[in-house]
Amino acid sequence: MKKVWKVLLTLLIAFCLVGCNSADKKTENADKEVTIYLVRHGKTWFNTTDQVQGYCDSPLTEVGEEQARKVGVGLQDISFAGAYSSDLARQRNTAKLILAENKHEVPLITENIGFREMNYGGFEGGPNMEINIQVAKSLGIEEFPDDVENVWFWLLDMIGEEDYINRTAQVDPLHAAETYDEMVKRGKDAMTDTVEDALKRGGGNILIVSSGGIIPLMVESIVPGQYQGEKIANGSVTIIHYKNGVYTVEVIGDTQYVK
Repeated sequence: MKKVWKVLLTLLIAFCLVGCNSADKKTENADKEVTIYLVRHGKTWFNTTDQVQGYCDSPLTEVGEEQARKVGVGLQDISFAGAYSSDLARQRNTAKLILAENKHEVPLITENIGFREMNYGGFEGGPNMEINIQVAKSLGIEEFPDDVENVWFWLLDMIGEEDYINRTAQVDPLHAAETYDEMVKRGKDAMTDTVEDALKRGGGNILIVSSGGIIPLMVESIVPGQYQGEKIANGSVTIIHYKNGVYTVEVIGDTQYVK
C-alpha cells in the first residue's frame, strides 16, 4: 500500500512541476513582442504573362529582383531575429535578396509550406482568364460586359473573395484546388507556428515572404475585419505586431520601398 501511495505522490509532484513550468513559459512569453514584416514576393515571369501561379512556380524577373533589393534597402536597418518563406523559389529568392541588403547579421531562412500561394489545381500554369471564364459560367454568365476593364475585380465585386475561391475549387477540372476555408486554416496555422517559433527565439523582428493571394487571408484570420481590400502588390510590406496573444496591424500592402 505504501508503494502505491509513493507512486501516486511522485505522479502528483511531477504533474505540479509540469504545470509550473508551463505557467512560467506563458509568463515569460507574455513579455515578448514579435513584429512581423510580411512581404509579397517580387514580380515573376507568370505575373508578367498573366498565367495562374499558385503551387507552380516561375522565376523572378529583373524587375522582381530589383523590387526585392529595394525592399531590402528599405528594411536594411531592421535586425531580423528570424526569416521565413515557403518552399516556392519566388518567395525564397525574394527573402534572400531582401536579407542580402541588411546591415545586421541575418538569420537562415526557415521554410514553411503553409506560406505557399493558393493551390489552383488544374488551372495551374494556364491563363488567369480561364478561371474567370469558368467561375462566370458557374454563375450563368456567358459573356462579360464591354465596359468591364478587369474581369477578376468585376467578379470579386459581384460575389466576394470567399465565393470566388470556392467556385474556383468547384470548377477545377482536377478537383484539386483549395477552398477558402482550407486556405485560411493553412495560412493561420503557418502564422501561428511562426510566431511561436519566434517567441522561442526570444521574439523580435521577423521577415515572412509569401504571396498575394494568401496574405490577405492570413491577415483576416488573425485580425478579423482589418483587411479592407488593400492591394497586395509585388514587394509590398504588411507590418503586424504580436504581444501576449494579440495581433495589431500597423500597415497593409505598403509599397513605399518599391516606388
